[in-house]
Amino acid sequence: MDRNLMADILEQVADFLEKGEYRKKVRVGITTLGSEHGTEEIIRGAELAQKLYDDVEVVLIGAKGNSFLHCYEAQTLEGCHCLMEELLDKHEIDACVTLHYNFPLGVSTVGRLITPAKGKEILLATTTGTAAADRVEAMVKNAVYGNIVAKALGIKEPTVGILNVDGARQVERVLNQLKERGYPIKFAQSLREDGGVVMRGNDLLAASCDVMVTDTLTGNLLVKILSAFTTGGDYESIGFGYGPGIGEGYDRIIMILSRASGAPVAANAIKFAADLVKGNLKEISRQEFEMLNRIGWKDLLSKKEKAPAADLQEVKMPDPKPVAEEISGIDVLELEDVVKLLWSHGIYAESGMGCTGPVIRVSEEDLEEAMKLLQEAMQ
Repeated sequence: MDRNLMADILEQVADFLEKGEYRKKVRVGITTLGSEHGTEEIIRGAELAQKLYDDVEVVLIGAKGNSFLHCYEAQTLEGCHCLMEELLDKHEIDACVTLHYNFPLGVSTVGRLITPAKGKEILLATTTGTAAADRVEAMVKNAVYGNIVAKALGIKEPTVGILNVDGARQVERVLNQLKERGYPIKFAQSLREDGGVVMRGNDLLAASCDVMVTDTLTGNLLVKILSAFTTGGDYESIGFGYGPGIGEGYDRIIMILSRASGAPVAANAIKFAADLVKGNLKEISRQEFEMLNRIGWKDLLSKKEKAPAADLQEVKMPDPKPVAEEISGIDVLELEDVVKLLWSHGIYAESGMGCTGPVIRVSEEDLEEAMKLLQEAMQ
């Protein structure tokens, strides 16, 4: 009999005799090389997780140091990654925490943070990797990836918000179209007075939603800020790291840390990994993508609507007039095309930036007609 299997059986028997209950432990690996804080910092996080969570067995991959934990030895970070993949594919570990790992295109990670305003958790979708080359398509996929992770954490109906970044309004429209086709997505409402699914910085700090959708570069920046704002910036001490790589057909649970992540974050990332294993992340992911393919989400993504006036030729600007009314809900990437659309119908309009984001400014007498034209263009 395999020695590791025998050791597992004996440990489970010991747990049963001591506690009167049987629980199969989740086996989570963590690579120990490559941290800016040294190997011992990662090992300290691994040992902390092992002491805190008795339903997890933590194993090291890389350098063992003086740790009491079992270690699969490797000499380089690349060697750690190769060994990690082998152990995952052989099911010798259920999940692994690592850093500086390259996912294939289509896979990006969903971070798990503790927000400072009320100490609530929030999932940030996404934080590393690339869901798609196109910005809007990537953010739509990020919303799906965040939904999957939230469900694996036991949130039955996750609330989803879209951070107010470039492309947010286009993402909102595509997600609404997915919802109309039957995809079960529940939109959050901003805590600000005017509400809406497009979220401000206030909403991020207060965790107004379960899943905050953004582009990966912004997400990566936000994780670093919210993980290290109490330490001066070079040591990430708060949160659960950058999260698992999610993507259609991706079948490994690999969690990402930063090279600046400290022991507390490493320990939390191990717990995050174990939560996802117990929450059946792989099966939830498979079911989610099956549902999306049934409703034709790829077809919808490939036909993402263009900006309303993207195909307009140069149009003549109508005579200027005072513009006192604002139309919000326009994506910054579409502003100038929307202005041209209104000009082509003889309505003088200007683009601007209000306190809630991009706006189109028109006169009071043109407001109703402008709203009607834009609603028709967005359909």
